[in-house]
Amino acid sequence: MKIIILLYLEEDQRCVTRFLKDNGVMAYSQLPMEGHGSGVAGWYGSTAPYASRMAFAIVPEDQAQAILHAVKGCNGVADPRHPIHAIQMAVEATADSGGGAPA
Repeated sequence: MKIIILLYLEEDQRCVTRFLKDNGVMAYSQLPMEGHGSGVAGWYGSTAPYASRMAFAIVPEDQAQAILHAVKGCNGVADPRHPIHAIQMAVEATADSGGGAPA
């Protein structure tokens, strides 16, 4: 199993939702985020934060690879200076409070 973490601007939500659905991801979580980075200095000498989001899902390895491929092929993002980022990490074990056997 793999965990896929996606970081993107709010404006790219539809693209992210589409490629998760197109790649068979039935369950995922999303969080609002405030992104900070370089750019043109604002009134107080720093850049305004970006309205960003993070989505993550735990999926089989082949599905994770398909999602990474979909991210690489996703063009037409709201701001090309802020592309969608995908991170894949290994899931070593899982457990839940329902008393089920660990994976």
